Amino acid sequence: MSNLRNKVNLIGRVGNTPEKKEVGNGYTLTRFSIATNESLKDNKTGDWKNLTTWHNVYAWGKTAERMCMQLDKGSEVAVEGKLVVKTYESKDGVKRTTVEVEVSDFIAMGKKTTV
Repeated sequence: MSNLRNKVNLIGRVGNTPEKKEVGNGYTLTRFSIATNESLKDNKTGDWKNLTTWHNVYAWGKTAERMCMQLDKGSEVAVEGKLVVKTYESKDGVKRTTVEVEVSDFIAMGKKTTV
């Protein structure tokens, strides 16, 4: 069990054009969202339903730069990374928590389609 660690793999479609920012001492940060889909069977009706889940992802450095060059809204992508929990205070003073994926590597998988 000592080999277990925080790791996540997602395959989905890019929901918005990746945004690149230069932060601090020349570090590059890229952020965007990914939509993943899964089919679930409704136990009551027996009908199949598609469930779409949105994930906020970001990457640093060379990975961030490559993402901006290779991905666009609608692109299919496979990402590997770790879950990062962030806590912040909203404008109205309410504490909020989000979970994001810090991407360590990715593969652009196919042609883009509209999400």
